[in-house]
Amino acid sequence: MQFKDYYETLGVARAADGAAVKLAYRKLARKYHPDVSKEKNAEDKFKAVQEAYEVLKDPEKRSAYDQLGRDYRQGQQFRPPPDWQQRFEHSGNQQFSDANGFSDFFSSLFGGAAEPPAASADAGFLDVTIEEAFGGTKRRLTVSENGRTRPLEVQIPAGVSEGQAMRVAGVGNRPALVFRIRFKTHELYTLEGKNVLINLPLAPWEAALGAKVAVPTLKGTVELTIPAGSQAGQKLRLRGRGFPGDPSGDQFVILKIVTPPADSAEAKKAYARMKDDFKFDARAEWP
Repeated sequence: MQFKDYYETLGVARAADGAAVKLAYRKLARKYHPDVSKEKNAEDKFKAVQEAYEVLKDPEKRSAYDQLGRDYRQGQQFRPPPDWQQRFEHSGNQQFSDANGFSDFFSSLFGGAAEPPAASADAGFLDVTIEEAFGGTKRRLTVSENGRTRPLEVQIPAGVSEGQAMRVAGVGNRPALVFRIRFKTHELYTLEGKNVLINLPLAPWEAALGAKVAVPTLKGTVELTIPAGSQAGQKLRLRGRGFPGDPSGDQFVILKIVTPPADSAEAKKAYARMKDDFKFDARAEWP
């Protein structure tokens, strides 16, 4: 078995704090997401990034990994010490038990108990919409095993995270199936952890004078007050309108000012009047 350098996978220094680890993960997850990436072996790279983040985001996992891996480099032959599970079991804490869908290296470190884990098979990705992930849903599937098909129902809990493992118990001597959640691209929403982001187009006068605008959220439409003098790129927070959790996430509304087209003689005259009236230099603050 080869050692995996999770810091190298995410491209961060060993001294990187949690915020830097999270930022690196988000960038790479977007880069290699199989729905949008054209990179070679994007799905394998996406899984590797998910695995590295699973360890480095968790202080206890990271501490244990750092102690064990200080003398190893990426690709070196590796075998965990015989007393590994006893040294890092932490009084029965089962925090290290979810190795489903990750590499053998991960399983050897954080697979939990001394006895081997129950047999399971990686069933790949389960694509869900952001709305389904937000509210929870059931997905009825048909799987093929040993040339036979059988129906399967997967319960997806509300607030599920992208990359989260969904384990469906096997029947009889059949192995359990492990699906990993993958979000479909949404025309309005993007996610950062449990926070939801949405771009809000505004007319120039709405940003300059202020306005009340109806904004969609996953909990329904709300009326948002746009302060006078708002600027493009400004973020407004809708507290508690993100994904459920403890605490719940927020929704961030990112202002985007849309300029009306000068596609008629009247519109061009209006812009000419604005130029004369405002005497505005958009680059006045340049050095």
